[in-house]
Amino acid sequence: MPRYRLIVEYDGSAFHGYQAQARLPSVQQAIEDAILAFSGERIRLQAAGRTDTGVHATAQVVHADLVREWPARTVANAINAHLVPQPVSILSAERMEGDWHARFSATRRHYLYRILSRPGPPALDQGRVWHVKRPMDVAAMADAALELLGHHDFTTFRDIECQARSPEKTLEVAEVKAHGDEVQLRFSARSFLHRQVRSMTGTLAEVGLDRWSREDVRAALLARDRTACGPVAPACGLYLVGVDYD
Repeated sequence: MPRYRLIVEYDGSAFHGYQAQARLPSVQQAIEDAILAFSGERIRLQAAGRTDTGVHATAQVVHADLVREWPARTVANAINAHLVPQPVSILSAERMEGDWHARFSATRRHYLYRILSRPGPPALDQGRVWHVKRPMDVAAMADAALELLGHHDFTTFRDIECQARSPEKTLEVAEVKAHGDEVQLRFSARSFLHRQVRSMTGTLAEVGLDRWSREDVRAALLARDRTACGPVAPACGLYLVGVDYD
């Protein structure tokens, strides 16, 4: 059975997350319906990660097992044709060999969080950034983010509904940089806890707004207590921007 790796871009505003669920629109269901429409096959996609309601992706990775073998370019073009007008696009398709798996073969996930720090609200990026009206101390946020690097028990930044077996994760990248009026936070790890990135972002935003210090972030992490977390950043600013494989 041929397996195809699909790189997927989507605007999460229109969906109740990536994962298919009864009677609610999802990215997964949209793609599976498009595959059914062109191939006649009802399949179940596997993804590198599940994004929440309102979260976007520029490079989500999924795989599809089809009964019939098609040219990879045909697969991408046919799915895209049946996705119109939904805000989902197959950027590429590739025939995979062996036991490669979109989720289990992944070695690192990369997330970007965008904060628009200016008085005026977004006109072009509405629903795609977190609008914070006040100026933010980006240097202080970048410094505080260093507290999160490495292997830790991230219980403080773990959603109460998280189903991961352990709260321990290794955060490999935690960067905060300014790009004009936009503050961009980047996080990379092999895997993340449910809403970990949004929880860390909301906490670092408190530093940027001069409400928390780096020491407060360290104390929150060491508390291993969800109630010690800062506010959870909204979903609209979060993007899955890459997945690495060996």
